[in-house]
Amino acid sequence: VQLQASGGGLVQPGGSLRLSCAASGSIFSINVMGWYRQTPGNKRELVAGISSGGFTNYADSVKGRFTISRDNAKNTVYLQMNSLKPEDTAVYYCNAFGYPDSGSPFGSWGQGTQVTVSS
Repeated sequence: VQLQASGGGLVQPGGSLRLSCAASGSIFSINVMGWYRQTPGNKRELVAGISSGGFTNYADSVKGRFTISRDNAKNTVYLQMNSLKPEDTAVYYCNAFGYPDSGSPFGSWGQGTQVTVSS
């Protein structure tokens, strides 16, 4: 299963960006999809996650500003980021856990997309 992320870029503080991540391959179901971020020298941290049933969770630092959603028919997860701050600058990675048509469960990562918040 492959994940393709897109939507990163340069934005001024207070601005918005929308990230997308589409999963492809022999997918039977995707239980959980999420977004993580990483800055140089730091561990990758969870930003937001969403289950197949729509339950969501967020890092405290992004609550009220970021919204995660998914389109199960398209195996795609989105991250709407509003009121962006310089400290949101990071490489953002999408992640998916689920089951292929046959075989063992998969856990896959996207390639990462850079988000830079700067004036």
